[in-house]
Amino acid sequence: MESITKLYKIGNGPSSSHTMGPSRAATIFKAKYSNAEKFRVTLFGSLSLTGKGHLTDVAIYGILGQEKTEILWSSEFKERHPNALFFEALNGDGLILGTWLVYSIGGGEIVDDNSQPTEKENIYPHTKMKDILDWCRETGRTYWEYVEMHEQPDFWDYLRDVWDVMRTTVEQGLEQDGVLPGGLGLQRKAASYYAKALAYKDSLRGRAMAFAYALATAEENASCGKVVTAPTCGSAGVLPAILYHAHKAHGHTDKNILKALATAGLIGNIVKENASISGAEVGCQGEIGVACSMAAGAANQIFGGSIFQIEYAAEMGLEHHLGSTCDPVRGLVQVPCIERCAFAATRAFDCNMYALMSDGQHLVSFDKVVRVMKETGHDLPSLYKETSEGGLAIESCN
Repeated sequence: MESITKLYKIGNGPSSSHTMGPSRAATIFKAKYSNAEKFRVTLFGSLSLTGKGHLTDVAIYGILGQEKTEILWSSEFKERHPNALFFEALNGDGLILGTWLVYSIGGGEIVDDNSQPTEKENIYPHTKMKDILDWCRETGRTYWEYVEMHEQPDFWDYLRDVWDVMRTTVEQGLEQDGVLPGGLGLQRKAASYYAKALAYKDSLRGRAMAFAYALATAEENASCGKVVTAPTCGSAGVLPAILYHAHKAHGHTDKNILKALATAGLIGNIVKENASISGAEVGCQGEIGVACSMAAGAANQIFGGSIFQIEYAAEMGLEHHLGSTCDPVRGLVQVPCIERCAFAATRAFDCNMYALMSDGQHLVSFDKVVRVMKETGHDLPSLYKETSEGGLAIESCN
């Protein structure tokens, strides 16, 4: 597996696969053909069907220039991945200087037909939770220590930047109001949820605050604000909500938060390596499901869980999102994405509590759920995988 720094990417929303990935691909292609007079980009599959709502065209124009770039939209699905882009560089006479077929595979990562993810460097000796869990048991260490052993010396500095962005995004989101862009007329809710949460008694305040914090980040993402992929932009509200709540309500230090981020990143990395974090490939279970799993494991560590309880919490977070469809209304990362971030945050707390009350022993392992998630995702029809051709995306238009 590669570095966790490749999972946590800092950038602008609303989508890691539809905005960050294409933007990165356009940057690479432009650098290679800097002498091109014009560009033509064909978007395929999910990128075409929900690209306008996800601002894929805006992201590409921002790199290549709108006046010199033509974008074509094709509903064809390429075999390797449903998020495909075909770049063409042209000279002044319209002759093609070069082409590149590239895939945006989720979390801002891109690949082409001749490569694995660009700049991928495997630094972890294990790819399965069981093997890492066995190592932790044998050495007496925990997950964040395993991560620390294999990452670069500046890893904690990077996680500190990640935490700073997460915290800032939550706080900015809590101060905003008004209507989200995109045409749905969707009002921001984070500020009002936060105000109401302050009036609740302690027994309800924690969950209400988690709602507000998750909404704050998800709404900032929907407004193209700066977020951290955790593991994606569409699911970016879940983990920050858990960490911010642990920090504000329970007084956990930045050092503890960074350790939790390391553990959460490891959980997300395992899923990314063995299945997918792309809604276009496996549905929302790969985004919100994985985010809930990461947040549940992080919360369990923060609140004193053992390595076995952390694995159990992470397993439940993913298991109970199996089969979740990705059916964004009008292709926007708003409905049902924003609410899902809020509900997944509180579900992560529930998974944490359930695991803490147990001894950590359970029948279905994390690795088994990851395999099932991949199989389930591949069995889902394409209309439920970020194409806006089925589910809520259709019903909401009737």
